Amino acid sequence: MPAAAARWMTLVLWAAAAYNLAWGSWVVLRPFDLFDWNGLARPLYPSLWQCVGMIVGVYGVGYAIAATAPLRHWPIVLVGLLGKLFGPLGFLFMWGTAAVDAPGRLPGSWAWVLLTNDLIWWVPFAAILYVAFRESMAAERRPGDPLDPAAANERFQTNEGETLAELSRRQRLLVVFLRHSGCTFCREALSDLAAERARLEAEHVRVVLVHMGSEPEGARFFAEYGLEDLPRVSDPSCELYRAYGLGRGRFAQLLGPAVWWRGFRAAILAGHGIGKLGGDGFQMPGVFLVEDNRIVQAVRHDTAAERPDYCAVATQHG
Repeated sequence: MPAAAARWMTLVLWAAAAYNLAWGSWVVLRPFDLFDWNGLARPLYPSLWQCVGMIVGVYGVGYAIAATAPLRHWPIVLVGLLGKLFGPLGFLFMWGTAAVDAPGRLPGSWAWVLLTNDLIWWVPFAAILYVAFRESMAAERRPGDPLDPAAANERFQTNEGETLAELSRRQRLLVVFLRHSGCTFCREALSDLAAERARLEAEHVRVVLVHMGSEPEGARFFAEYGLEDLPRVSDPSCELYRAYGLGRGRFAQLLGPAVWWRGFRAAILAGHGIGKLGGDGFQMPGVFLVEDNRIVQAVRHDTAAERPDYCAVATQHG
């Protein structure tokens, strides 16, 4: 990456850090100023508004960390951009649905707060994410041609010590390739599998989970969903992903508007949340029905937000 590009990203993030720390401190120390300037009644519980100030200030600490290595700390920038998108969206929703005289309705002058807190950061934050994505895609992370799926199945073993080929000769397998453990869609997928497990087993289909974490990390993560007894394959180098034709996603597949909206619904409304990045954040997922060491059905996700019907995949026959 050119040094000039690194400089502008660093300057943007330092500026965001300084602004957030200043704005957050102001709200904590003088919580009534914005209400007085906009002709609003002072809040009954100013401590709640001061908590907002503290949260904004904490974001400033995050931006300061990201400024030291913008491309390495792109998840911090992504979380910041999401917050700067949802704030204005919430304001527009309130403005479009609440009655003019509704209690607590913010005046139009409050939009100036959104301008400096959110809107002016959209373009530079999105640009940083784009550069991070482009640089990551350009890196030759996995040299060499991918393995043939059948050969990969003979090579990769589950935590139980059996290869995928051996398992598939005894029983049909639904091999589920997950995204990184912090991804809300990965968490949603595990929740769906837990809910559909009984139906899958009634069809004599065994689920195998493929993940990018270490074996102990996978065991802990899957235990949260009651799936710790399922066979699993740890593939941090993503060789098995490549053998099954699963590559790294494009910008639109990972960060498009539809993905963000689905992410909001899955993380916030459905309560799946998000977590620490555990693996390649650009890796795409997929679902495969494998029988006698052959791929019978394949679902390679069009976007990170795609939500397959696991039972439908498991009951299809080629």
